Amino acid sequence: MKYLSEWDQWKQYSSKSWKRFLEKAHEMTTHLELWREDIRSIEGKFGTSIQSYFSFLRFLVLLNMVIFLIIFMLVLLPIFLTKYKITNSSFVLIPSKDTDIQCTMYPISSSGLIYFYSYIIDLLSGTGFLEETSLFYGHYTIDGVKFHNFIYDLPLAYLISTIAYLALSLLWIVKRSVEGFKINLIRSEEHFQSYCNKIFAGWDFCITNRSMADLKHSSLRYELRADLEEERIRQKIAERTSEETIRIYSLRLLLNCIVLAVLAACFYAIYRATIFSQEHMKKEIDKMVFGENLLILYLPSIVITLANFITPMIFAKIIHYEDYSPGFEIRLTILRCVFMRLATICVLVLTLGSKITSCDNSTCELCGYNQKLYPCWETQVGQEMYKLMIFDLIIILAVTLFVDFPRKLLVTHCSSWKVIQCWGQQEFAIPDNVLGIVYGQTICWIGAFFSPLIPLIATIKFIIIFYVKEMSLIYTCRPSPRQFRASNSNFFFLLVLLIGLCLAIIPVTISMASIPSSKACGPFTNFNTTWEVVPKTVSTFPSSLQSLIHGITSEAFAVPFFMIICLIMFYFIALAGAHKKVVGQLREQLSLVREQSQVLGSWQWPFVQDTESRDKRYLIQKLTEAQKDMRNRVDVL
Repeated sequence: MKYLSEWDQWKQYSSKSWKRFLEKAHEMTTHLELWREDIRSIEGKFGTSIQSYFSFLRFLVLLNMVIFLIIFMLVLLPIFLTKYKITNSSFVLIPSKDTDIQCTMYPISSSGLIYFYSYIIDLLSGTGFLEETSLFYGHYTIDGVKFHNFIYDLPLAYLISTIAYLALSLLWIVKRSVEGFKINLIRSEEHFQSYCNKIFAGWDFCITNRSMADLKHSSLRYELRADLEEERIRQKIAERTSEETIRIYSLRLLLNCIVLAVLAACFYAIYRATIFSQEHMKKEIDKMVFGENLLILYLPSIVITLANFITPMIFAKIIHYEDYSPGFEIRLTILRCVFMRLATICVLVLTLGSKITSCDNSTCELCGYNQKLYPCWETQVGQEMYKLMIFDLIIILAVTLFVDFPRKLLVTHCSSWKVIQCWGQQEFAIPDNVLGIVYGQTICWIGAFFSPLIPLIATIKFIIIFYVKEMSLIYTCRPSPRQFRASNSNFFFLLVLLIGLCLAIIPVTISMASIPSSKACGPFTNFNTTWEVVPKTVSTFPSSLQSLIHGITSEAFAVPFFMIICLIMFYFIALAGAHKKVVGQLREQLSLVREQSQVLGSWQWPFVQDTESRDKRYLIQKLTEAQKDMRNRVDVL
């Protein structure tokens, strides 16, 4: 037997100790996991599909908290340390530049008598006293913070914080998506394997609590029902005739045309509402009543919310006639709704962009944007995102309190009425709820550049939504009779979120690179665009570092780099194909062995039994000899 040196023994002992430490640390962190008990209880009572929604919501809470911490550390903290005299630092004002006086005019607060309800309007719309706070872009009109030995470049930090939170979101979502994709890839290979895993290896033997055992029973039962439902749909599709196939595809084509018509109507309504609101929002407050003013300010948000509220119901009715499996039905509905919800934000932002960069007077030529209507256009875009965020939360709370709970009371106490019987008890609509939080997260990604505190508002909003949806689920909803596998949904939720992130990056990038920055507010008043701070910072580097950066960002480097990336990608694709082929061959060999064992029958059993017994005796003999040898060596020592 091979002896280990003291160094090898120490390494082995250290490795085992480190593994035990990591296992204990992971076990302790699981107990500190946010909403752990609530989510496990939901999984047992309503299945893994609904549990995946609440896990997804928890992920967004953590993501927004990290985004806020990034912005706080890079932008807000240096300003707060200087403003409240915590450190011996001072603000560096933006140096004056030859800019036309018309471009630097920024009237914020109105003079004269201020009505009480105007404070409510300011709180709901982000105007008035909120416009001057650190909630919006226009508050950060300084060039930097001067500490003892250096000057903190605030414009550069502001831009870096935006790039950092977008990059972090992308990497985090991709990482979680890859994990979900691996699980889907394994589970999609063999459907029979899924049943075996759940029946023979699905139980957690660490469970000692009766209530937790009941929850685990319920979870396994829901998963098996989902698998059986998908198998039934798959068998039904396989038994279709040619006439039925042609009929169903023709019906799907017609229904998709209706979906496109609904989307086009919603987009046009949002466009007209945004134009009308922007043209009338500068009207003096004393010329309109409270309701009229609030309606004008919130008109785009109201139209978007109505579109987001009505279209999912239309899509839910349409999808029932298309005859899809429950899992695909969920995913297709989510795709349609996500296109609707995210496209509405894009329509709003593009409409605002067209209004910002176009006007009928000479100020566009002087300032590069419509300074008369948008003196600080970044703040006003941030206000639109703020209104969408607040109005979305108000709608969620209102629907839960004034629709879901009264519906539950009517179903419970007036069940004999035919109208109530047709209405029925509410189901927890996973597509609509997932799209609601993806919609809110997309608003957060777009608005964080224009309103740095929106990630904090989004975090608080999602925490409120978690508890509101949990109460609504427990007290007003019933489990859906149609089950679907949650593992696919986890991956698909992240895929939809990734689509939202990609759509959010587009308007933010256009705002930073193409639209001229405001000359009346913000840290970029001395730059034509936000991105110009990067070349200015690079110009302060040593010449060798400048040459390196220019070389990396040039076409001469980009083209070979892209080709190398493509070659690496093709290599991994070929490697994955080869591995898949080997796995297929091994599966075929296993099936052949199984068939041969069935054909040979019982006459071979004594031989197999004798072979197994000889193998066992041989192993026992070797183990006994090894133990005796070890005892002898210990006695010698």
